Amino acid sequence: GEPVGPGGAALAEVATADLSGLDPRLRSVEFVLASDVDNPLTGPKGAAAVYGPQKGASPEDVERLDAALGHFAKVLDAAEPAASPGAGAAGGVGFGALLLGARFRPGIEVMLEVLGFAAALERADLVITGEGSLDEQTLHGKAPAGVAAAARAAGKDVVAVCGRLALAPEVLGRAGIRRAYALTDVEPDVAKCIADAGPILERTAERIAQDYLS
Repeated sequence: GEPVGPGGAALAEVATADLSGLDPRLRSVEFVLASDVDNPLTGPKGAAAVYGPQKGASPEDVERLDAALGHFAKVLDAAEPAASPGAGAAGGVGFGALLLGARFRPGIEVMLEVLGFAAALERADLVITGEGSLDEQTLHGKAPAGVAAAARAAGKDVVAVCGRLALAPEVLGRAGIRRAYALTDVEPDVAKCIADAGPILERTAERIAQDYLS
């Protein structure tokens, strides 16, 4: 009969969930969950396990948060949405969207559609994508993977620019990325890469031009 406190751990205290106050107009709204990650709500690939440590959660915190999210899903009798791709996005916001009947779509797919990527791709000879850290998370729906997949389907070469590279060449190849250029290849000192990113990116662009456009 009392509202639970704030924070993910407080979900462990939920006894019942009263959804009677939801706006009835929600039933006639089509929701699209556009997410760049496909993690479920709980488990080793869930919101707490994957993203908790990035936000400073200890192993004990992760265990507690994951259990609380699992309890919340159980109270809502929502095992299927909790296990669905995207449920773990944004700490579980995706789970809430799925409960409202949202249709999951990869975020990059939605963004490429909105930006008119297909038309731009037709005019391109080389596609350059990238992000701060090119790593295993990149392969799970992040923008570079989506761009590479779309470009590869169109028969275009793709290279990536990143601050840090943590993927082997063969893994990049399977993702459709022909080669990756890391700023740390130009300047090994990460602090300098961050402080002088602009000039280092220009030098990286020169390398790409020499390799592909000369």
